[in-house]
Amino acid sequence: MFTTLISARELQQLISDSTPLRVFDCSFDLMKPDAGEAQFVEEHIPGSVHVHLDHHLSDKTGDDRASGGRHPLPSRETFAKRMADLGLSDGMQVVVLDRQGANYCGRLWWMLKWCGREAVAVLDGGLAAWKAAGGAVASGPAPAPQPGQFTLKPAAAATASTRSITDSLGRPTQTLIDARAGARFRGEVEPLDPVAGHIPGALNRPFAENIGPDGHFKPAAQLRAEFEHLLAGRDPASVVHHCGSGVSAIPNLLAMEIAGLGRTALYPGSWSEWCNTPGAPCAAS
Repeated sequence: MFTTLISARELQQLISDSTPLRVFDCSFDLMKPDAGEAQFVEEHIPGSVHVHLDHHLSDKTGDDRASGGRHPLPSRETFAKRMADLGLSDGMQVVVLDRQGANYCGRLWWMLKWCGREAVAVLDGGLAAWKAAGGAVASGPAPAPQPGQFTLKPAAAATASTRSITDSLGRPTQTLIDARAGARFRGEVEPLDPVAGHIPGALNRPFAENIGPDGHFKPAAQLRAEFEHLLAGRDPASVVHHCGSGVSAIPNLLAMEIAGLGRTALYPGSWSEWCNTPGAPCAAS
């Protein structure tokens, strides 16, 4: 069972062995929401299914959504039904990928953990790594998958709320790590949300810092050293990850798990929920 990363060669072996498997391509562009699907149609791993951040991994209108912010989580029940409709069944190994440095497929990786599923891994290096390893590609829209049976289990991923973060601000029991780019964290620019800045006391680690020049996640030992330097003695178990809308924080969360520092918590609403909450303090610089 693969639970964090899987290499292109390992995925090829699973396919060769006819392992029960579902591959989900989560390619997306925040500024051009239809671009990821167009990339999928142009080329994708044969048999894979495209998963859309806005349509499948968020719920901007539902009454039962599980968080706020620009990309609210659907309820676990709604999400489970969507994944079953995309062909996911119990007992399958799930592999997720994108073309954006695990920025979007990490969301699906985490959401499946949130629904109690451990057999889910990110394809390290994404589609580029697959092609470099000689993997075949297909083009055109994928055929509609046969519906599966996806059973919810107790959550295996922790979340934090605006209230819980507010209650723990400044306490050693909570360490906030913000995955946005430095300029947004410092409040120098803010292209998406109405207020610039960050949650007081948060540390900054842009999510792209987890990826090496080769497009793969950095080695576990290097990731561990970098996060330990950032934490400067703080307990890794106290970490709550966030970003703008609960999406690009996931590569940091995944990287900490790869580094052997445990599975830490996510604030799904992130800055977009925080800065729209009356009375929530905001810092800059």
